Amino acid sequence: MSSVVNTPDSVASPLALLRRLEWRVRHAVENVLSGEYRSAFRGRGMEFDQVVRYTFGDDVRDIDWNVTARLGEPYRKKFVEEREVTVMIVFEDTPGLQFGSGAQSKREALLELAGLVMLLGAVNRDRVGLLHVKPDGYTLREPVRGRGPILHAAASLLGSPAPALGAPSPAIPWRLLSRAAPKHSVLVWLGDFAPRPEPDGWAVVRRRYQPMGFRVDDPWERALPAGDVLTAYDPVAGRLVTLENSAAERAAHARWRDERETAWRALFPDRLTRLVVGADEDRLDALVRFFQARQARR
Repeated sequence: MSSVVNTPDSVASPLALLRRLEWRVRHAVENVLSGEYRSAFRGRGMEFDQVVRYTFGDDVRDIDWNVTARLGEPYRKKFVEEREVTVMIVFEDTPGLQFGSGAQSKREALLELAGLVMLLGAVNRDRVGLLHVKPDGYTLREPVRGRGPILHAAASLLGSPAPALGAPSPAIPWRLLSRAAPKHSVLVWLGDFAPRPEPDGWAVVRRRYQPMGFRVDDPWERALPAGDVLTAYDPVAGRLVTLENSAAERAAHARWRDERETAWRALFPDRLTRLVVGADEDRLDALVRFFQARQARR
């Protein structure tokens, strides 16, 4: 039994793919989510921001009477929820994402998931930014609003060539990222999330933003298939690997899986801030369930 690594990925026309996905996203927003997306992304929705002048039509319950009495004209409290949502996408493009035991590699599936999140932002008139990190550097696109600019950014991500097999893992510029979007923005980190310590600067990012982690799992990562010998291409090592499927190898696989889950949950302690989608699952359906679960808790 063997597994194939697709390189480069088979996304021939990113814009065509995004337009096909867009109608499904609009249908989901209008007929299924019905506000769950916006509520889920406004997790700190009523946090106090500042005091502003009261204008006709504002809710009188928000009037700050102390400031009003001091300044002699009505002022009200403004809350974070009144701001537009800014969604910052961080796509960690590691060589390990190019593994795939089925029709799609993990990278192809994760790129589609990232595109769906960006389309959700476009449909909901949010601002969407993108940090695409690869072993040879990164590309930062500051948050923009509007269908056209967001689709352009998403197409550039989906059409980007995959990293060279065997390349080192990329370094996410967390300090730069901590200034890339307004405070309280939603940060969606998409990656492979191999076992590793918490990165430097992550604590600052967690305080500034609302972080969420999205991951795609290959079926072989969840459980090795039955069989005497398994052959796969390891994109991290850059070579073919043959497994005898022995008890020791299965035990090592189980340990790796446990280590990855421990590190994953340490990064995102709240279960409703992390999403794991199988490479053989429908990504939009998984997103809809994710937002509905967050809304149900609220």
